[in-house]
Amino acid sequence: MGYGSNASAQGATKTLNISHQFPGGTIQAGDFRDRLCRKFAESVEKRTKGALKFQVYPGSSLMKTNAQFSAMRKGALDISLFPMPYAGGEVPELNIGLMPALVSSYEQAAKWKTAEVGRMLTKVLEDKGIILLSWVWQAGGVASRSKSIVLPEDVKGLKIRGGSREFDLMLKAAGASVISLPSNEIYAAMQTGAMDAAYTSSTSFMSFKLEELAKAFTSARQKSYWFMLEPLMMSKQIFDSLPKDQRDALMAAGAEMEKFGMDAAKDDDKTAALAYARAGSKVSDVDAAVVEKWKAIARDTAWKDYSEKNESCAALLKAAEKIS
Repeated sequence: MGYGSNASAQGATKTLNISHQFPGGTIQAGDFRDRLCRKFAESVEKRTKGALKFQVYPGSSLMKTNAQFSAMRKGALDISLFPMPYAGGEVPELNIGLMPALVSSYEQAAKWKTAEVGRMLTKVLEDKGIILLSWVWQAGGVASRSKSIVLPEDVKGLKIRGGSREFDLMLKAAGASVISLPSNEIYAAMQTGAMDAAYTSSTSFMSFKLEELAKAFTSARQKSYWFMLEPLMMSKQIFDSLPKDQRDALMAAGAEMEKFGMDAAKDDDKTAALAYARAGSKVSDVDAAVVEKWKAIARDTAWKDYSEKNESCAALLKAAEKIS
């Protein structure tokens, strides 16, 4: 620790790498998750008077999408904006980051951070070597090469990507066959016909240009039963190696980004619906009654399976259900 403090006192800079799977842009334009990383970097640089600098690697250009989480745990990657349930195979608790119909509004999602469920999740991650810097939630919908998907019966017989193990369990119960892959691989799978439909965030629907393939699109601009936690995460090993003022700067900048993240995600829910309509897709919306239909299936499948994994999963789900 002492050495780090001396180094920063002498004005030495440290460059941290930020990796993510989404298309790159600039601080002003492009996928908001890339912009959030760049804005975060700028804020921390300012707060540390240049002692910390950052290099952003978009589009999985530094490492493959699914490798990022374990790389952070080992201290081989500094920071990633990472869809939490992608790490559910390694840490089953993290599948709560895309639990179907558990979160159905941004307002509800925003309450997690300071609630019991947020404290528990933060602790689970810290125990696995990960620090949560910024809570980013995104709603999502579904794009289909054929018919509209609104009600559970609409997925029967289709090959679909849900985005998490739990989401897939619900889809399977509704009669779909499921395909698991990161969002940056959806386009190729839909193009070849290996997949009929895909759920992902509104932002990814635009960034990965899926409107070129979709005939029908169900948007998240009104309600959604697909909410994913895609936070900015950091290697605890790297975080702990920094002096306190720099750790504080990282946490403060992370908290500052949360409003930007929520506003941008909400905007994208609206923009995606318009973009798909313009591209010729039939656009549908979801209402509270539709959410309840999916929730009934989710409770008996995904929620049940998750809470039976271990005590910690059961406790997390219980805590999350308290947030209305």
